[in-house]
Amino acid sequence: MSEESHDAAARAREQPEPLERSNPAPWLLGLVAIVLTVWGISYFFLNVESTIPGGKAPLAANTAGQPAIPAIDGGQIYTTRCVSCHQANGAGVPGAFPPLAGSEWVNGDPKILALIPLLGISGSITVAGNSYTGTMPAFGAMLSDAELAAVLSHIRSTFGNHAPAVVPALVKTERDRYASRTQPWAGGDELKAQH
Repeated sequence: MSEESHDAAARAREQPEPLERSNPAPWLLGLVAIVLTVWGISYFFLNVESTIPGGKAPLAANTAGQPAIPAIDGGQIYTTRCVSCHQANGAGVPGAFPPLAGSEWVNGDPKILALIPLLGISGSITVAGNSYTGTMPAFGAMLSDAELAAVLSHIRSTFGNHAPAVVPALVKTERDRYASRTQPWAGGDELKAQH
């Protein structure tokens, strides 16, 4: 076999280079991408007030001529901030994270309860006769007085608890009282000594 016939045979085996124009992306894929992009942008702009910190929440019903106040969902805050440790049912994790269900801290003095998420706690705390040693982060810098009051009210009225709601003014008072403190509480004994 001559070199020319060998080259001709090799060229015959070669496939032509593919061209993008001969095989474009399906039009349906492009349409789906456009629809999802438009939906995402519109969803963001329609919900921007409730998705950014400092955004306006929906207003609660105005009764008795009082100015409308933002309605804050304590259950939603609990789900996003607390459920990973205290669980969806408030039972906590044995040996690691204390339960909120039936907790004397949750059902007790709301001033003491407000101090826990404001500054956090690092140390031993006894809940329902069981000791827990761990760390709870501080949420005081991340959540407003109204948000903290809403989540505290949520845990005081769910998981079998029946304690009264916590008002934002109480949280503000405790925040102002301990404004100079930067350290978390050193366990349950230090918390009990505060009031």
